[in-house]
Amino acid sequence: MLSLIKKYRLVLRFIFIFLGSYFLFSSLYNGFLILYDTENPVPDPLTQLVARQSGTVMQGLGYENVEVVMHYTGLSMKLMVNDYFLAGIVEGCNSASIIILFTSFILAFFGRTVSTLLYILAGSVIIYVINIIRIVILAVSIYEYPQYSNIMHSIFFPLAIYGTVLILWLIWVRIYSQWKRQ
Repeated sequence: MLSLIKKYRLVLRFIFIFLGSYFLFSSLYNGFLILYDTENPVPDPLTQLVARQSGTVMQGLGYENVEVVMHYTGLSMKLMVNDYFLAGIVEGCNSASIIILFTSFILAFFGRTVSTLLYILAGSVIIYVINIIRIVILAVSIYEYPQYSNIMHSIFFPLAIYGTVLILWLIWVRIYSQWKRQ
């Protein structure tokens, strides 16, 4: 048994660090959501920020009468153009859980401290920005081409964010492996 642990110690290290950091960050984030949950349900601040920034980007693209308002249930933010409902932005749309997943993977391949932390910061910003861009693309496609809304939401939406994370992971593993060879 000890020989197996020794043989697969790098794999076990990766698994324990990945799962441990994912559990820790997810617990902290869920704790934040629980603390933020009040008697009057409102979306968490990050979800509200992502919704408002998505609306601002749409205005920057020339769409007039863009509104971002809280849904009457209080559980999401509505993104609308000319009183036409385009998207309901919920907690799962704010990219926090994706950033936690990304960060946990990078920590499992921890390299030089400063480089690792800078990569986590830069990657998180990239994921956050890509997330806003994908919300805008989805909203614009629903507004301009409503017949493709299902394809955009079920295929493009996940592909954009998870594809970005995969590419960032591959870049990090490449950088990390270069350090290990030196």
